[in-house]
Order: sequence, then C-alpha cells, then structure tokens
Amino acid sequence: MSINIPRIAVPFALATALLFSGASLAADSTVMHDHDHGEAPFEMRLNNGEKWAVDAPLRQAMGDISEAMRQSLPAIHEDRLPAEDYMPLANQVNDGVAHMIANCELPPEADAQLHMVIAQLMAGSEKMAAGATPREGAVQVLGALDAYDQYFDDPDFVSVIH
Repeated sequence: MSINIPRIAVPFALATALLFSGASLAADSTVMHDHDHGEAPFEMRLNNGEKWAVDAPLRQAMGDISEAMRQSLPAIHEDRLPAEDYMPLANQVNDGVAHMIANCELPPEADAQLHMVIAQLMAGSEKMAAGATPREGAVQVLGALDAYDQYFDDPDFVSVIH
C-alpha cells in the first residue's frame, strides 16, 4: 500500500523539521540579511568573516534552482508569468530542496545557516504552488538565492540578477 502525498508536502515537512533542529545555532547569528525579498528578514552570519563552504549536492541543487528562476525572471519581473507557470517553478524548488536535504553533509554551523535559506525557499515555493500569491513566492525564492550567494562560497553559482 502506498500513500499519495502531494509533491510539495514532503520537502516542506523535511525543511521545517530541519529548520527547527538548527534553530538554536541560528539564534546566535549577528549579521542581518534584509533585502526586501521575503515577508520577514532572517538573520544570517558569515563563518568568521568568510563565506560558508558548500558541498557538491548543495552546489548542484542551488544551481538548478537558480537556473530555473533565471529562465522565468523577465516574465516574473514584468508580472506576465501566468499563475499556472509558477507550479513548475515551485516543483523545481521543492526538488532542489529535497536533494539538499537527502545529500548535503555540511558541518552543523553551516547547516544551521543553510536551514534559513531552505526555509525561505520553501515558503516561497509554497506561495508559488498555492496560486494566491505566486509572484510574491517567486520574489521570496529570489531573496533566498541572494542570501545563498552572499553567505555561501559557491564559485559555480550564477546569481540571479534582478
């Protein structure tokens, strides 16, 4: 017997669990990231003034999410992306997050920082999938990508210029 769980539910549940598991480490952060790309600012910090190291699964997942968002960026910015076209973007974000959760092996402090990015990705994805505020969700995902670029040392990452 198999249980049919909506595609968005699994990564969101995993991301939520991971976020709360790293909340105590994140509470000590000192640098505020407030780029007006989400509902609420979230705190992130560098690793003694340096960006956090990443691993191959994280690089791949964030690169895939960034690529998907870059392809749709003009239509998102011009507010001409049809609501139904946000669902594939939400699915790509969810797939990337699921890949990160299943495969990333970061040290605990870096992982706590990543949880904040994942929380923003998932909140944005949920809005894109729900259809009521898909553009707001896309903007939140873009904010999470900005935070990743600012706080994680990924030389292969292509920023989403917006």
